[in-house]
Amino acid sequence: MFTRILVANRGEIALRIIRACRDLGIEAIAVYSRADRDAAYLNLAHDAICIGAESPVQSYLNAAAIISAAELTDVQAIHPGYGFLAENARFAQMCRDCRIEFIGPSPEAMRALGDKVAARKLAKQAKVPCVPGSPGNVESEDEAVAIAEKLGYPVMIKAAAGGGGRGMRPAHNEATLRSSFKHARAEAEAAFKDGSLYIEKLIERPRHVEVQLLGDRKGNVIHLWERDCSLQRRHQKLVEESPSPHISPRTRAKLCAAAVRLARAAGYYSAGTCEFLVDERENFYFMEVNARIQVEHPVTELVTGEDLVQWQIRIAAGEPLKLKQDQVRQCGHALECRINAEAPEDGFRPSPGPIERLIVPGGPGVRVDTHAYAGYRVSPFYDSLVAKLLVHRPTRAEAIRAMRRALAEFVIGPIKTTIPLHRAIMEQADFVRGRVDTSFIERTFAAAERSSA
Repeated sequence: MFTRILVANRGEIALRIIRACRDLGIEAIAVYSRADRDAAYLNLAHDAICIGAESPVQSYLNAAAIISAAELTDVQAIHPGYGFLAENARFAQMCRDCRIEFIGPSPEAMRALGDKVAARKLAKQAKVPCVPGSPGNVESEDEAVAIAEKLGYPVMIKAAAGGGGRGMRPAHNEATLRSSFKHARAEAEAAFKDGSLYIEKLIERPRHVEVQLLGDRKGNVIHLWERDCSLQRRHQKLVEESPSPHISPRTRAKLCAAAVRLARAAGYYSAGTCEFLVDERENFYFMEVNARIQVEHPVTELVTGEDLVQWQIRIAAGEPLKLKQDQVRQCGHALECRINAEAPEDGFRPSPGPIERLIVPGGPGVRVDTHAYAGYRVSPFYDSLVAKLLVHRPTRAEAIRAMRRALAEFVIGPIKTTIPLHRAIMEQADFVRGRVDTSFIERTFAAAERSSA
């Protein structure tokens, strides 16, 4: 086991990793930008080192600065968390070249799965259903139009690299395809330094269901069941839950088996997530693999009782998986609401600034993952996530009631947050019945969307 790890991230995931290290008896070294110099979690780390200015490019995306910090503090491994450099195969290779363990999958697996076109090819080889689409990257608008006419509209333009909804645009006709193609390429280039695009048939009103995976270096791969992430706004997840409502046990089993096949085909180890679209007839299609820990990983931790971050560390240290597939139970129902510093009533406008008042909910079955505190200032330089509010109860109905209670107790001010939106979601009849899909937020809360236009 490692004795010292560098935590190459910030915010709630940095705190989550620090806590996992402390539970394992490992010294955690934190890094921070000048914007995060007053972060409270830095006091929980064994040591902390500044890696640059406020801009992510000068700090958390600065691979050279992070490697230098790792060498200076004599760590054995780096945990990248999620976002920033977490899915950067080049950074993982830099760690390997410097003889520092990267707590995540191998650079080879990241390259095989990080490019969505390459991942689709591998999925087909593993007999995992894929959405019909272009055989490879699409180089021009004219080529895009020809492929769309063959597939039939509507189609979805997607960035071959990256994720998080950036570089994604739907198109329902040739005119919107040509316009969207330009915007998608520019957005992908800005976000990922890679403007490569491909095209898929657009599956209308699908559910977004993902399977949590764990693999070790000896080729053992298991799943930890699925999460439903259908409640999204512009491809950014708002609410996640497990088990997924309204998919049959047969579909659940097939989804999980397909995810395991793909991970084995890629030689994948560490934690990872295989994401699918599921249509109204429960046909499912591979979408992408997130080769990292997910924001929503606590949902799986609650229903399985397994600590995914600790497993990442153990696997990176060379430990074999001690879990067998039949030992992984899916118990009860878990819900997560992402609490972002945004104003839903004003087109989800970011709301950075100081938090003067913070009351965190509690009680049976409630978990709050947050790095915020009264006096903390939400920075405009980074993601707006302030907290993750989770509940775990025996049934979905009980989980919804517990979430309503927890949201009513949660106070963050004077900044605006998504708490009022989550309260509205928890009362919405179709959500309560589990009748949701990826366009649910836009359809049901259209007023907030219109105000952002």
